Amino acid sequence: MANRRKKSVKSRISKVLEVPDEVVLDVPKLTILKFEEVLIENYKGILEYQDFFVRIKTNIGIININGFKLTLEEMTTDDLIVKGQIESVDFESFEEV
Repeated sequence: MANRRKKSVKSRISKVLEVPDEVVLDVPKLTILKFEEVLIENYKGILEYQDFFVRIKTNIGIININGFKLTLEEMTTDDLIVKGQIESVDFESFEEV
């Protein structure tokens, strides 16, 4: 309950200050370019990596990327680029419905 309250307060602050949610709430932001590249901002870790499947942990869930000849490129502590022939991107949510 306290965690929801913190997120609610942070969300209101981000709206008042006109700061994007991904900056204040530490939520992931995905940018997909041409079915060949996915930029993931605010990721927490790589759970599984193969040349046809990548699982990435974030604060709100897991991002699954499926494709062929996938490679991890330009990894920093906050950002990750996955390149290759991307077939699909799906999500596993941690949040309660």
